[in-house]
Amino acid sequence: MNTLSRAKRIVIKIGTSTLTYETGRINIRRFEGLCKVLSDIKNSGREVVLVSSGAVGVGVAKLGLPCRPKDTPSKQAAAAVGQCELMYLYDKLFLEKSHKVAQVLLTRDVIEVENRAQNARNTFERLFSMGAIPIVNENDTVSTEELEFGDNDTLSAIVAALIDADLLILLSDIDGLYTDDPRQNPNAEFIEQVDELTEEFMHMGKASTGSNVGTGGMNTKMIAAKIATSSDVDMIIANSKDIGVLHRLLSGENEGTLFVAHKDESFDLPEFVQNLHKNQ
Repeated sequence: MNTLSRAKRIVIKIGTSTLTYETGRINIRRFEGLCKVLSDIKNSGREVVLVSSGAVGVGVAKLGLPCRPKDTPSKQAAAAVGQCELMYLYDKLFLEKSHKVAQVLLTRDVIEVENRAQNARNTFERLFSMGAIPIVNENDTVSTEELEFGDNDTLSAIVAALIDADLLILLSDIDGLYTDDPRQNPNAEFIEQVDELTEEFMHMGKASTGSNVGTGGMNTKMIAAKIATSSDVDMIIANSKDIGVLHRLLSGENEGTLFVAHKDESFDLPEFVQNLHKNQ
């Protein structure tokens, strides 16, 4: 993974289960640690984009709901409340490290219409030039499909492809890719590197599910890997229990599962996004 130490433009996705407790309440220690590490990475001269989940979960807790709602309007209402709380925290914690943040709310159809995609690229480029850290989330309050696809894995890969990132890091509650779900099968074998994303690997992702507080699982991470690697972006799945893993990865240490980028000239990202329901 030594080549990863040369990555200059990095997209980092962090999941709901990392940012919150099982109760839905914010894990303040994790939040503070994340902002500290990302600030340090930014100080090193890299460009950083954070794709942050957690709006629905935080909103559920703040509204005092007994559990994560199942109907779309209630999820959207919870997201509207939770997104305010998330951005308040990010703004406050990054400002303490002398960094500015920007909220970017997207839906996956941003890639399907070229003028929208170009407008999004232009916005990211201008934010980079202004020294801001874009914090991306799905625009849950106006979309329906995004709430069904799972924990921003796909969106983070689309963002990485959109801005020509060098590296996408998916931080999760699992160490990386296994031959089977290690929580169910103690004989599951860990996979350190995937050089070619075959159907066999894609099938492995369908064997696992996500945590109680998020909606994503390994399946959405495999779809993210397909988008990223086909778009010439390396991708890593790593465990977020120690946020210092970001420093270690960018120093070239071997942690998590690396999916090696292979530019696929025939890969049509807009078409792939339109067919995501079929691909899942």
